[in-house]
Amino acid sequence: MLQAKARWNVGKLEEEQAQTIAQSLQLSPLLSRLLAVRGITDIEHAAEYLHGGTDRTHDPFLLDGMDRAVERIRRAIRDGEKIRVYGDYDADGVSSTSLMVHLLNQLDCSFDTYIPHRVHEGYGLNKAALDAAKAQGIGLIVTVDTGISAVEQVAYAASLGIDIIVTDHHEPPEQLPAAYALVNPKKPDCPYPYKHLAGVGVAFKLAQALLGRLPEELLEYVAIGTIADLMPLTGENRIMVKQGLERMRATSCAGIRALLGVAGVAVKEVNSTHIGFSLAPRINASGRLLSADAAVQLLTTTNEQEAEQLANELDQLNKERQRIVDDMTKQAVAMVEELIAAAGELPKAIVLAQEGWNVGVIGIVASKMVDRYYRPTIILGIDKETGMAKGSARSIAGFDMYRALTHCDDLMDHFGGHQMAAGMTLEAGNLPELGERLCKLAAEWLTAEDYMPLLHADLVCDFEDINLENIRQLEQLGPFGAGNPSPRLLFTGLALNEMRTIGKEHQHLKLSLQSGARESAAAVEAVGFGKGSLSEWISPASATLDVLGELSVNEWNGVRRPQIMIQDLRVPTVQLFDWRGAAKPERKVAELLEKLKRKPAQAASGNWPAAVVSFGSSLPEALKPFSADTALWTVDISARFHPQNELARKFSISEARDIVLFSIPDTMEQIEALGSQAGAVERYYAVYGDTDSDRQAGVMPGRDMFKTVYGAAVWLEKNETPRTGYCQAIAKRAGLSPALVRFMMEVFAELGLAEPTADGYRLVPSATKKDLSASLLYRARMKRPDVEQAMLYSSAKELLDKLMEYQPRETLLEEIV
Repeated sequence: MLQAKARWNVGKLEEEQAQTIAQSLQLSPLLSRLLAVRGITDIEHAAEYLHGGTDRTHDPFLLDGMDRAVERIRRAIRDGEKIRVYGDYDADGVSSTSLMVHLLNQLDCSFDTYIPHRVHEGYGLNKAALDAAKAQGIGLIVTVDTGISAVEQVAYAASLGIDIIVTDHHEPPEQLPAAYALVNPKKPDCPYPYKHLAGVGVAFKLAQALLGRLPEELLEYVAIGTIADLMPLTGENRIMVKQGLERMRATSCAGIRALLGVAGVAVKEVNSTHIGFSLAPRINASGRLLSADAAVQLLTTTNEQEAEQLANELDQLNKERQRIVDDMTKQAVAMVEELIAAAGELPKAIVLAQEGWNVGVIGIVASKMVDRYYRPTIILGIDKETGMAKGSARSIAGFDMYRALTHCDDLMDHFGGHQMAAGMTLEAGNLPELGERLCKLAAEWLTAEDYMPLLHADLVCDFEDINLENIRQLEQLGPFGAGNPSPRLLFTGLALNEMRTIGKEHQHLKLSLQSGARESAAAVEAVGFGKGSLSEWISPASATLDVLGELSVNEWNGVRRPQIMIQDLRVPTVQLFDWRGAAKPERKVAELLEKLKRKPAQAASGNWPAAVVSFGSSLPEALKPFSADTALWTVDISARFHPQNELARKFSISEARDIVLFSIPDTMEQIEALGSQAGAVERYYAVYGDTDSDRQAGVMPGRDMFKTVYGAAVWLEKNETPRTGYCQAIAKRAGLSPALVRFMMEVFAELGLAEPTADGYRLVPSATKKDLSASLLYRARMKRPDVEQAMLYSSAKELLDKLMEYQPRETLLEEIV
């Protein structure tokens, strides 16, 4: 077995609704089922969803405060006032500012832009910037993607005689700033029907209101900012982003073309994934490491040469950003591991801070820590001179970060954000208290289940659904992103053809899969980025996989093939790792025990040690060095279990998840006994080799051969003390193998004709004759060929089937909630 990393939640489907959609709109069964499972069950709604355009957007004047904002901007234009657009330094803020530049140029007014420096000024309006605006004759400031929490700053601007129009999309605090106009769809009592606009979306609605038309030429900026800010691609966002992407594929914007060029993205093929993982990081790099002004200049310039130069600068900044993030993440991981070592457990919430950490990338590091530990996380950089800490928070489902921070507002100078992400500034001395409070809130609000990620799958699909035509049709559900993820499909019972790791550091996993039900089905490749380490925990010989992933097209040398992009996987049945024939089985045991110390969460099921089982009356010398690391067991000829060390006495073999078979059993009854005991086993490891079948394989000694060995033993005891070993000396005299002689002496001992000694055996004087059939060992030897066929010469699948034949229960699949 191999557990999934996340809890899997599979959508509930009404098949009749899907069939109705398929018949009415002439859609494939898979696309129709996906529409139905996502709640799009009305025929008209489905048609609109697949083919609707910008005519479905909302009236911008439904946004409370929009009329006052439009009136004030028009008055400023009429009176020749200079307007300042005050933006934010992330990709949403840069896109919003760039959109406003194009808008105000169309309106032919006097304006400039200002984006605060992330490190030197921090987020949002600040008094120094307002003083500078006053000195420069600014009478009106329009904020984009910021301002909803700037109560003091807006009041200060008013005292300077500067009007502020706030356009924002972040969660409003209880006290709103007394701005001239405040436009935010999340504002209390705002009647706007769609609440999830990005900052650039709100700026676009302002442009629509000022121009009196829907400015489709600005939708490219809406697409960039909305996707980059991880806003849900639903409703109006999806409509605008979809149209924005279409325009971007034929863009006239020099900056966008140049940025796509350095990212290696073909303009005609740009999609939401390219924006999220190629464009947005480069735009963000400008504001994270230097100033966001360069990114705004890139998105607004009409000069091709300047655009290429700026795009290259942003590309280099992004590479530097990646290096810084990697270094900080390593440091953060080390700090968390120290916390775990000290406390014995992972904290309920993670708050980490350090001097010198670049506050421009702390949000990225926080996201990486959530991915690794799945805990609400805050990462902060401390300014040594001021003693202030600036931080970025990322959360998990069920923990409202903004709400949590409101419980800690007395500790902070400033904070803002929403359920899943936030930013804050506070004195470094308040950090311990902040960490304690967040841990307490997490303990109160979250259950144990909440600390395991929840991964949603739309449908359980057949292997035959994996084809190029289905993938083409699924693209109609896009653009994909937050709130409208690419369809996640669950495929169960897949047979593993081939497995290998790929990537410079073998960090990725590549599988070749087939339908477990149809051997003739063509194989499909599946790729799991960052999942290379799982290869150690999947047995190519025996694994049947359940894979949750997304379908995509792999194109190489002009050949297009469907593939699965793995989001998560599991092996729902017991696995066998077939290491039979190992030259030194004890070395394989040592390697396994070392591997078990670092097993991932998917392979860890409790704190039970591995159980190493040897069949025979005594523990092999080769296993004794492992006594401190694993539970050691022997199983005698009567199929009785004997613990050989303290761990075996402490943990029942019925609790073991990993069981190592170190030798071949004497009888299948021993395997039956093991199977009946091993109720919790998830992985078997067969590490015995051909040497275990030495005992002159195929030779079944008869009564005459036993007489020969007995006579040799009598002669040996009368005439010499063997120097080469007792059994070896008899074997030499009798012309047999030492292993066969050893077996025969064990039979004599069982029948009371000999006794084991430190050097070998001693014959019992005046012993009475015994029938060989009275010996369990002898009877087992008669069945030896069958045992060896089952345990040594069988295929891995046959061996696993034999081991599972005696299980006391059916293998339980992990529940899909």
